[in-house]
Amino acid sequence: MNIKTKKVTDRIGEAFQKEGSLLSIYFTAGYPELQDTLPILRELQNSGVDMIEIGLPFSDPLADGPTIQESSLAALKNGMTTRKLFEQLKEVRPEIHLPLILMGYFNPVLQFGVEAFCRECREVGIDGLILPDLPLEIYEKEYRPIFEQYNLKMIFLITPQTSVERIRRIDASSDAFIYMVSSASTTGAKAGFEASAESYFQRISEMNLKNPLIVGFGISNAQTFRQATGHARGAIIGSAFIKNLSEHGISGISRFINSIRP
Repeated sequence: MNIKTKKVTDRIGEAFQKEGSLLSIYFTAGYPELQDTLPILRELQNSGVDMIEIGLPFSDPLADGPTIQESSLAALKNGMTTRKLFEQLKEVRPEIHLPLILMGYFNPVLQFGVEAFCRECREVGIDGLILPDLPLEIYEKEYRPIFEQYNLKMIFLITPQTSVERIRRIDASSDAFIYMVSSASTTGAKAGFEASAESYFQRISEMNLKNPLIVGFGISNAQTFRQATGHARGAIIGSAFIKNLSEHGISGISRFINSIRP
């Protein structure tokens, strides 16, 4: 199908038109079982989440904590690959209307072929990409035209250590949202945020960036979700969701989501 004949829908932009705090959920494709991707997407949509990040498993996930690392390794053992994930997502769009974002590392994208990867994303209805190890400068210099050709929004991360100048540059190069990492550590659930994190959230909020902010890393329950969204439009839950998935399976998704945002 000619890419130019496809109607482009800004699902991410539409999600931010909603009132209230947005809840985004991250899960690892191919975990707990290889064929669980679509059932998890269905259950998350039915449970009322606003956005979904699908993790592309990688053998050396440097930014991920132990829970996501273990799920990634298990998914790879289950046989999950980039090609397999695209096959699973081919029929997803008639059923799933939420924004879908692929999150992973740049090496598998490079191995697949950047343009071929972007083309597949467009064909299956992926809205954006989070590639933490793809530097802004390399993206702008080499890959931005390809991403834009296939209507893929690139989402960048900032941390408490990111300079004001760089945050402004990321904001200028973005047109979806900015992923505000709650700390400089790896991913993982936390009981609550320290005062320094709260101060960081407030500091970035007061910069009045053109892109909305979503907080990730460390959100695990209703308390941390409320804290994170006090200065941001939404929050992402990954490790805590995967832990719940490990313990209670797909049937436990609805109860988990309702515990975060009753």
